[in-house]
Amino acid sequence: MVGGGEGAFIGAVHRIAARMDGHFRLVAGALSSDPARAEASARALGLDRSYADFHEMAQAEAARPDGIRAVSVVTPNHLHAPVAVAFLDAGIHVICDKPLAATPEQARAIAQAAANSRARFFLTHNYCAHPMVREARAIVAEGGIGDLRLVQAEYLQGWLADDVHSKQADWRTDPARSGAGAIGDIGTHAWQLAEFVTGQTPAALAAELSSMVPGRRVDDDVRVMLRYASGARGGLWASQVAVGRENGLSLRVFGTRGALEWQQEDPERLVFTVKGEPPRILTRAQDRSASFRTPPGHPEGYLEAFANLYADIAAVIRGDDAPLARLPGLADGLSGMAFIAAAQASAARDGAWVEVRP
Repeated sequence: MVGGGEGAFIGAVHRIAARMDGHFRLVAGALSSDPARAEASARALGLDRSYADFHEMAQAEAARPDGIRAVSVVTPNHLHAPVAVAFLDAGIHVICDKPLAATPEQARAIAQAAANSRARFFLTHNYCAHPMVREARAIVAEGGIGDLRLVQAEYLQGWLADDVHSKQADWRTDPARSGAGAIGDIGTHAWQLAEFVTGQTPAALAAELSSMVPGRRVDDDVRVMLRYASGARGGLWASQVAVGRENGLSLRVFGTRGALEWQQEDPERLVFTVKGEPPRILTRAQDRSASFRTPPGHPEGYLEAFANLYADIAAVIRGDDAPLARLPGLADGLSGMAFIAAAQASAARDGAWVEVRP
């Protein structure tokens, strides 16, 4: 693991998810840019090998006969590219937290390194690994809702409604480290979720990006209209200043024959409505992906969705490519970066329509 040291939120999430099914063992890390903190964090986790620098780690692990086979990158966004490139160049598989990078140039560097490497690159958009999201994707692909007409994706939080200062808030609101505000932190999740379920990427968008908190240097509220080449229309709203909202990611998809609705805060329930019929409430009892560990009615959620990604990644590393179709990777990351760039360009032109160009 690179990043994820003392006080880090997402690093702990990845560690839990990676070990949940017993496919991974954490043995090495460069857990902080501060050598003393990196060593202290490694000791607290019982790591066999601690590094003060990720470049040193990539080279040393690649040279060891018992070196790591994969690395989790859980740093702030601006470090995703240099870390990913170092390990891809060393032939080590990369599991990277989203978004792909802080800038388009960094994203292209990762794409080039991945193209030149024998190792694979994975991106942890965890919400698409919920069993009922995978079921929604299957229903759409089978024509269960007919032709796509309308898409509405929302991701609403309220934790940055004030001028908050903490380890998690400070790097997210620093444009040099995040590259973008709410649009990158949670907007890309909503974008990828809609793309994953519908199988379609918007061709153009019109966006308004706002900084509601005085003095904030990144966006904290994002409103986007979407146009699809198929003729479908959509909307995306991502906000971190929606007071009272905790982690309100939701998706509604409407077609010519039916509709689907899913909410992250009630993740085991998918509402499937066929035109002219009462709504059907689908649960894991009806899920076909078998992406769960406990019987239906024994709730699973955020951590288990992350673990589903790690289980699928382990299968791919071992040579089973079957899970690749449902695993987010470089294409998802590049699409998310194209979304950010198009939305920022649109907002700079007072909400003009802009083509989305991955």
